[in-house]
Amino acid sequence: MQEPSLAYTLSQSETGWRWCVYDLDGVTLADGADASRDAAQAAVERSMQSLPAPPGPQSPA
Repeated sequence: MQEPSLAYTLSQSETGWRWCVYDLDGVTLADGADASRDAAQAAVERSMQSLPAPPGPQSPA
């Protein structure tokens, strides 16, 4: 099974760190904010692991 291709951003803000996870079309799949960079990175990783896999080719019945 192939992992979906995703991208993410981390950006520092006045109140901490903002993050976004995108698909290859640039659609935002998840986003949020955390007080520390480590917490934001962990949230990105959790989000990427929990997103549903895109539908793959269907095998013949």
